[in-house]
Amino acid sequence: MSCTEKKKTETTEVTTEIPGLFEREGELASATEWAKTKEKVGELKAKIAQNPRDVKPRLQLVVIYLAEARITGEHPYYYPAALRILDGVLAIDPQNFEATTFKASVKMSQHQFPEARDLAEKARKINPENAYVYGVLVDANVELGNYDEAVAMSDKMQALKPSLEAYSRASYLREIYGNYPGSIAAMKLAVQAGLPGSEPQCWAKNTLGHLYETTGQLKEAETEYQQILAMRPSYAFALRGQAQVYKARNQYDRALAELEKAAAIMPEYSFHEEMADIYLLKGDQQKAMKKYAEVVTMLDEDAQSGHAVDLELCKLYTKLGQLDSAAAYGLKEYAKRPKNIDVNHALAYVYLKEKNNEKALQHIKVALSTGTKDPEVLQIASAIEVALGNKAQGDKYLAEAKRTNPKYAQESRL
Repeated sequence: MSCTEKKKTETTEVTTEIPGLFEREGELASATEWAKTKEKVGELKAKIAQNPRDVKPRLQLVVIYLAEARITGEHPYYYPAALRILDGVLAIDPQNFEATTFKASVKMSQHQFPEARDLAEKARKINPENAYVYGVLVDANVELGNYDEAVAMSDKMQALKPSLEAYSRASYLREIYGNYPGSIAAMKLAVQAGLPGSEPQCWAKNTLGHLYETTGQLKEAETEYQQILAMRPSYAFALRGQAQVYKARNQYDRALAELEKAAAIMPEYSFHEEMADIYLLKGDQQKAMKKYAEVVTMLDEDAQSGHAVDLELCKLYTKLGQLDSAAAYGLKEYAKRPKNIDVNHALAYVYLKEKNNEKALQHIKVALSTGTKDPEVLQIASAIEVALGNKAQGDKYLAEAKRTNPKYAQESRL
């Protein structure tokens, strides 16, 4: 092959078609940023066509696509699309820091946690002074159950660049370790660090609302959700948050109305799952079971795009009463991350329902190992202890749950 032919082949390899935007529909299509987004993507694709080996416009496209994934919920499209673009960048420049870090972030979003951590560690070796990569390492280590390592990565991130992203991760770690007041304080700093009305700030406010809700501060939670919706009326997660407040107040029809609005904006499986939860509370088991089955289908479709959903399926099959399937999916996830407290919480609940109380105790001990004060985890722990004949310890766990949330009702989960 001549040098000219070789150069032509290399150019062909990096001019593969760039995936386009996923067309928005409904309220999201009328958002002011949508026209600007389409225009910017058009400009970037033109630059790529003019100079296929320029990685900068490709990376800018990835930033836009990941933002669109968050805004629209079209993860099954945007994550594979972003990976195609990133693989194109890495074919041109195998040591590109931004592409390696973004790829780690996408793998995190797809729940491919070991791969995400490995990529983020590779990126850290390329550039150990970048705060963003430490954020990915926080997330990956949390999901893998390496909580001490996650704290170390969070501290490094804070030292390099205090920001919304750094404060929000500190907040989550404080929550994991049972410090809800500290978690709320850090998330308030995240909100203050965000650009007012931006999607990241709305995400931080939404998370703050959820923290208020978990700790029984419904009025404060509702204020956060309403403030988000005043800035971004189509922010589906704030509609979901408002629904959760209505649910906590036993206003089930109002909660369902908000969830239906959210689901019309974004194809997010959790909105439908929460509808099913409310149908159960209303006593309509048939409608609930039908809706849970729909969610299973949604998750199966997500899995086809590379999204690992075993933990989510474990929880769903538990609600459906299909405990063999629930255990199978839970154990599949446990094999990948046996130290994760959420995975162990889910398995403890499955074994409790199966009346395999010794197994349930084994997993709930891991779920409690960070000192979590999550009322749902403490309630499961209480039920396991009572089932084992340890009523005094069970009462202690329930009392602890109510210290986190004085409005917490034991019948809310079991």
